[in-house]
Amino acid sequence: MRHKVHQNDLPDGLDLGAIVAIDCETMGLHPHRDRLCVVQLSGGDGRAHLVQIAKDQTTAPNLCALLENPDVLKLFHFGRFDIAAMLNRFGAKAAPVYCTKIASRLVRTYTDRHGLAKLCQELLSVDISKQQQSSDWGAEKLTNAQIDYAASDVLHLHKLRDALNVMLLREDRMDIAQACFDFLPTRAQLDLAGWPDTDIFAHT
Repeated sequence: MRHKVHQNDLPDGLDLGAIVAIDCETMGLHPHRDRLCVVQLSGGDGRAHLVQIAKDQTTAPNLCALLENPDVLKLFHFGRFDIAAMLNRFGAKAAPVYCTKIASRLVRTYTDRHGLAKLCQELLSVDISKQQQSSDWGAEKLTNAQIDYAASDVLHLHKLRDALNVMLLREDRMDIAQACFDFLPTRAQLDLAGWPDTDIFAHT
C-alpha cells in the first residue's frame, strides 16, 4: 500500500519536505468534546502518512516538531478546525500555515461552494469521494476505505495551492490572503478559548 499508517507519532527521521499537507479526523466537530483520532500528512508526492492517535494520548514529539517548524509550510483545507484540534490535544500551534478554503473564499467570489471536493473538481479536474467522512475514526483498525479517504484529503492540497495562488496574484489579493493565513493559528486559539462564534472586531 502506498499510504503508511503509523501509531501515535510520525516515525523518526521522516522528511516530508518544506511544504506539508495536513488534515485531521476526529470523533466530531467540538475540539473540547470530540477527540482527535487521525492526522494525515503528505509531502505532495502522491503518498500519505496517517498517524493514529490513541484515546488518552497527549504527546507526539515528531508530529509537534513538524507543526512548529518555522521552515515548513503547513497546508490545510479549513485549517481553523485542524489547527485547533491539534493545539487542543498536543499544545502545539501550527505555523506557518496556508488554508485552501480561505484562499478559495478570497478569490472564487463567483461561487459559495468552497468544499475540498468542489475545488478539486473545478481547479484540478479530480473527483474525490467524501463517503467515509462520517465514519468511526476512533476504531482500533482503519479500513482500507478510511485510509484512502483520509489520504485523499491531503494528496491534492499542493496543486490546489498552486492553482489558487495564480488566481490570488491575478486578482491582487495575495497580500490579504497571507495576512489571513498568518492570523489563522490565533483564530484557532480564540476558538478554543471560548470565542468560536464571536466577531471580536464588531462594534456592538
